[in-house]
Amino acid sequence: MPGKHLTEIERGKIELMREQGMSQAGIARTLGRSESAISRELGRCPRGKAYCGQTAHRHYQAQRAACGRRPALEDPQRAAYVRDKLSDALSPEQVAGRIKQDHPFDHRMRISHETIYRTIYSDPKWHAFNECLRRKHKTRRKRDGLYKRRLPIPNRVGIEERPAEVDTLQTDGHWEGDTIVGANQKGFIVTLVERKNDLLRAVHVATKNAAQVAQAILQALADIPKHLLKTITFDNGTEFAAHETLSAERDVQIYFADPYSAWQRARNENMNGLIREYFPKKTSFEHLTQQEVHSVVNALNNRPRKKHGFRTPNEVCQELLTCT
Repeated sequence: MPGKHLTEIERGKIELMREQGMSQAGIARTLGRSESAISRELGRCPRGKAYCGQTAHRHYQAQRAACGRRPALEDPQRAAYVRDKLSDALSPEQVAGRIKQDHPFDHRMRISHETIYRTIYSDPKWHAFNECLRRKHKTRRKRDGLYKRRLPIPNRVGIEERPAEVDTLQTDGHWEGDTIVGANQKGFIVTLVERKNDLLRAVHVATKNAAQVAQAILQALADIPKHLLKTITFDNGTEFAAHETLSAERDVQIYFADPYSAWQRARNENMNGLIREYFPKKTSFEHLTQQEVHSVVNALNNRPRKKHGFRTPNEVCQELLTCT
């Protein structure tokens, strides 16, 4: 019995023994409990009043009911705050960061962005807020084992072997590549973004056949001179399995990011998000034309960027071509 909680019967015995004037040590020996356990139990009753087993047991049950972790968004004040900020188009990460600013001294008003995401995906009462998320997934895809089932990319060279100068963003000619998928896997857009100057190239393909994608990439980069095409970093999609064709045709080094590490191709991922403003999720690419894709590419390449002193990617690249 030592180590277990006192029972209602034991509390009744404690009440009776206290009425008989028995000491804490005597009660502990009789019940086979520690003296400290009996001392804590007697402390359940208000100071100056006699110990009551029933009252102590009700107090114990109330404490047990309050034990354990409760879902963070069951707190009405915290839940109201999160609902309000999500409705104002803040992301879960922004909500989690902002709540500390708005309630700096109330440590109950804290929540992680993962908790917000998990609640939206798992709790039916929060499913409606899925529409407030940047990427409106109905559920989170299970990642475990997914990469292992993909066919291997022949002669794949990982990003860990990529020259360190690529990360510094001090040199031109380093690109990132990815694929945007149309609704029901009908049509795809292959996108390529220059890491330093944000120049975009994109081309529509009907399938993710590796050979077809390789030819599409060659077509998209046909006007890029050699000194502005040094490396390309792709994700691990099998549509890039014919990367050796690109290397041979354009003398460019191909690298592959780590699985599920989109941040290693952050500029490409951000550009794909901008493209999605023109082709939202659930848009079919089955009848998409290259002219439509080219119009979007032109719009984004002619959009002023703060990082370039509000010059456009096209203007930055034109200066590079003029200087060479």
